[in-house]
Amino acid sequence: MLTVTDLTCERGGLPVLTGVSFDVAAGQALILRGPNGIGKTTLLRTLAGLQPAVAGHVTYPEDESAYASHADGIKTALSVTENLRFWADVYGADLPRDILETFDLADLAERLGGTLSAGQKRRLGLARLGVIGRKVLFLDEPTVSLDGFSVKLFAKWLQDTHLARGGVAVIATHIDLGLAAPELDLTPFKSDVDAGGGTDEAFL
Repeated sequence: MLTVTDLTCERGGLPVLTGVSFDVAAGQALILRGPNGIGKTTLLRTLAGLQPAVAGHVTYPEDESAYASHADGIKTALSVTENLRFWADVYGADLPRDILETFDLADLAERLGGTLSAGQKRRLGLARLGVIGRKVLFLDEPTVSLDGFSVKLFAKWLQDTHLARGGVAVIATHIDLGLAAPELDLTPFKSDVDAGGGTDEAFL
């Protein structure tokens, strides 16, 4: 479902990763590894089409991807349920009946987004992925602010629902999610520090 061929991506006009190639089949996940600053976020943003690649090709079904970063995408003036209904409406999707229970949000259904703790906001942000129904997920440190119990909830949804239904996920994380997924160390793809860049686009 996802094929990456000889990809070069850049940050701030300088290449950070060169020659990245991999495939992720339907129903599988790939874990990105590497030290801070190696380019995991830059790679994910490039894969998601949020910034142009310097070279190479990325192939996956059109209009089937979603990118989730450290931002939770919460509307503070809306309740938990209203937040999820908002995203369902944006994507023309139905709100799954069990989504609140899946992410341990049932007791918070009427709470305003602005009153949630950091971990609760993160669970709500991740629950959005269960609403929009995109097959290809690019996830940048998705478990930030989550406790151990919530990490297991997310990993269970990812394995038993998203992947089980034929979705794929590329995940940058420093923790063990307990997934039966291969890992890709990005260190061998680190670009030469003297390599020239293709644009002067700022890194966001």
